[in-house]
Amino acid sequence: MRRRKGVKLGGLWVLFMVLAAAMAAEEEEKTAAAVEVKVGVVLNPNAFGKMGMACISMALSDFYASRSHYRTRVILKTVDSNGTVVDAAAAALDLIKKEEVQAIIGPKTSMQASFVIDVGAKAHVPIISFSATRPSLTSHRSSFFFRAAQDDASQVKAIGSIVKAFKWRRVVPIYVDDMFGDGIIPYLIDALQNVNAHVPYQSIISPTATDDQIIGELYKLMTMQTRVFVVHMLHGLASRIFIKAKQIGMLNKGYVWIVTNSITNELDSINHSIESMQGVIGIKTYVPRTQKLEAFEDSWQKRFVKYYPTIEHIPELDVFGLWAYDAAWALNIAVEEAGIDSLRYSPANVKVLKMNSSNYLHNLGVNQNGVRLRDRLSNVTFDGLAGKFVLRNGQLESAVFEIVNVIGNGRRNVGFWSPESGLTRTLEGLGGGGGLKSVIWPGDPGHRPKGWEVSTAERKLRVVVPVKDGFWEFVSIVHDAKTNTTKVSGYCIEVFKAVVEALPYAVGYELIPFHKTAAEPGGTYNDLVYQIYLGNFDALVGDLTIRANRSKYIDYTLPFAESGVSLVVPIKSVKNTNAWVFIQPLKGRLWSLTGGFFLIMALVVWVLEHRINEDFRGHPLNQICTSLWYSFSTMVFAHREITFNNWTRFVVIIWLFVVLIITQSYTASLASYLTVQEFKPAVTDIHQLQRNGEFVGHKVGSFIREILKSLEFDESQLRTYRTAEELHELLSKGSSNGGISAAMDEIPYIKLFLAKYCSQYTTTEPTYKADGFGFGFPIGSALASDISRAILEVTESDRMREIENAWFKKVRECSVSEASQLSSTRLSVDSFWALFVIVAGVSAVCIICYIVKFLYDERGLWWYTNAPKRQRFHQVGRKFMDRDARAYRLQRRAFRNGIRVHPDHHPPAN
Repeated sequence: MRRRKGVKLGGLWVLFMVLAAAMAAEEEEKTAAAVEVKVGVVLNPNAFGKMGMACISMALSDFYASRSHYRTRVILKTVDSNGTVVDAAAAALDLIKKEEVQAIIGPKTSMQASFVIDVGAKAHVPIISFSATRPSLTSHRSSFFFRAAQDDASQVKAIGSIVKAFKWRRVVPIYVDDMFGDGIIPYLIDALQNVNAHVPYQSIISPTATDDQIIGELYKLMTMQTRVFVVHMLHGLASRIFIKAKQIGMLNKGYVWIVTNSITNELDSINHSIESMQGVIGIKTYVPRTQKLEAFEDSWQKRFVKYYPTIEHIPELDVFGLWAYDAAWALNIAVEEAGIDSLRYSPANVKVLKMNSSNYLHNLGVNQNGVRLRDRLSNVTFDGLAGKFVLRNGQLESAVFEIVNVIGNGRRNVGFWSPESGLTRTLEGLGGGGGLKSVIWPGDPGHRPKGWEVSTAERKLRVVVPVKDGFWEFVSIVHDAKTNTTKVSGYCIEVFKAVVEALPYAVGYELIPFHKTAAEPGGTYNDLVYQIYLGNFDALVGDLTIRANRSKYIDYTLPFAESGVSLVVPIKSVKNTNAWVFIQPLKGRLWSLTGGFFLIMALVVWVLEHRINEDFRGHPLNQICTSLWYSFSTMVFAHREITFNNWTRFVVIIWLFVVLIITQSYTASLASYLTVQEFKPAVTDIHQLQRNGEFVGHKVGSFIREILKSLEFDESQLRTYRTAEELHELLSKGSSNGGISAAMDEIPYIKLFLAKYCSQYTTTEPTYKADGFGFGFPIGSALASDISRAILEVTESDRMREIENAWFKKVRECSVSEASQLSSTRLSVDSFWALFVIVAGVSAVCIICYIVKFLYDERGLWWYTNAPKRQRFHQVGRKFMDRDARAYRLQRRAFRNGIRVHPDHHPPAN
């Protein structure tokens, strides 16, 4: 039994071996039957090139190990680019002309790629680069160029978001002087401008710069105010930059360094200089951690040694290696999908060859499979080592960037950035914002840099102040000869001090009075503005009006005081001697409405009284006169007629109340017209001054002169003044006595002037718009925006009110006294319409009630009768016009006269 069983097992083993051999033979046959597709690789055999070449080879090995049934096999044809543009272009030409490759992977740099792209487009050979990141390569608009990497411009918005989050206003880019370095700059500047950040300077470092040249450029940066730097270059040159910056103290407190992903992606390769990068913020391409990636990283060194067994130093695997792996994987898929029907080149055009026999480019054939391979490659999608592989418009789709902080011997994650969500602390926060985690800054981990400094020497801010001869409430400069000290004060100075105190950081400054010449104590504000433009001072503080022409030379802050331009003229007293002044207290509509209501009241009283009151009976003309007399006599409460109807008495009581109010108001208003003097401006039309050749004044050195000239005033008509007292003297004299008829000035100065001469002058039209007083700074100054925000804080607080009360108390007192003066105002319907509505309503109700009662009492005349309607109306009308014999008053009067009146008896009419 055992022997039979052994024989049986041996037979099964033999059968298994036979089947395995058959399957191996079949697999070998399939492999042998697969079509080889040539793909060129243009790389420099340095550490980076070897890493890329190894990743490409591993991708091919892994791909076909799981897809042995594919009809195609990519065969790599590697050519050395020698790191030069010419050799890279020559290598691509040889691969196309001699090897007739279907695609080319590489070259490394953007400058090399820009030439190879044109060659590939002419021969219809797809060019796939995993390391050429210059944004302008897309401008070639070649459908045969594919970038299996993120271009440098994809990260500039992430940099802008960081700058915006920390409210930095000035940024200096530091980049290498080649196509790779300057390619990102236009995009970076646009991104910074979108977050209101200014680029005052661009630091360009030559790729062959010596250490002394690097230190010289860094010292130049130290002399500037900006302390935020964005570094974009390859890691080798960046390592030298940071070592020198550390040596001269540019990684101390107050400095901000941001590096692009070209440096951050290869931090592991610059461990020797990581100590010099403490506190640096880096933009890093985010690579999701997957099992496939971890397995590949674990086997990286072992597999790399198989390709380069003699290498001494194994390069660190970075994202460029992952992109190379994914690029080769995508190409394998596209080659298989494109098929094997047209793996050949069409010959070059014979006519073109004869015409351009010396031009090597015209000798190129055209890849017949190129268009199909391009189309398939455009649609390849899979989950690669570096994340989702999707090509959009020939470029790897940019997704998430990781924000890292260089600390110790490595890097620390402080957040992420995505186009949809901006800055977030975690990946789970994508979609809701949230900013960054705490950052360890250079020099002082707990102090967030403000992004700028006055200078490396920590000197104080040099603030120029105008020397003024008048209106010292705004700026006052007093020199004490005994102590040889100068005291600077005034409203504008106090506001500036309060604003500086409101800043979130300390700013030292010194106030410097500006003396133009020995003869002239202070220049014009245009002179001061030009001094700021020349760089002689750091700021201008005073009653500086914001003007468009000055903004070409300085940057203004937000205004801290409102302004405007108006005309100040003398006041002339006018007494009212008009014989018809008694009409003026009431406006025409009120006169008409009051007269109309007197007529209405006459009608109401007659309706309610004529049937029971003998005073309102008799001849029709007598009735009209009596009713009108009664109504108008209520104006002076002189009515003597007695009313018998209670409805009449109710209406008259309400009407007398209204008449009382109107007459009292009229009396008060008329008294003011007769007793109070009316003050009017002596001048109401500035153009009349110009036509009459009268003199107009303006302050010395003011822009008002330009406005007057624009109004066509002649130079001979303009007079200047320095102080409020001098202006008063000129206005007092008038044009005929060598003075002026009016003066044009800004409203703040006019208010001060009127505070001293409250009852003698006033303002009149026209009023011109001005943007107010602001502080001036050099163009591009980061301090201007911070000062503007501080101005808002001060103006919205009680501090501004305290400053205004301290310096302009007299102005407020004058305004109060002017407001308290009695002024004559004509009375209008708006003040009494409610009273008239009440009277009209009461009168209407009383008349309606009276008529309804009358119709009810006399219903026998119009309801219980078959007479025609016209006759019934006639009878009711006669009854309404006749006496009411049943009225108590009439019965009593007839009884006194010895006449017995029957209720149905109608005495004859008078």
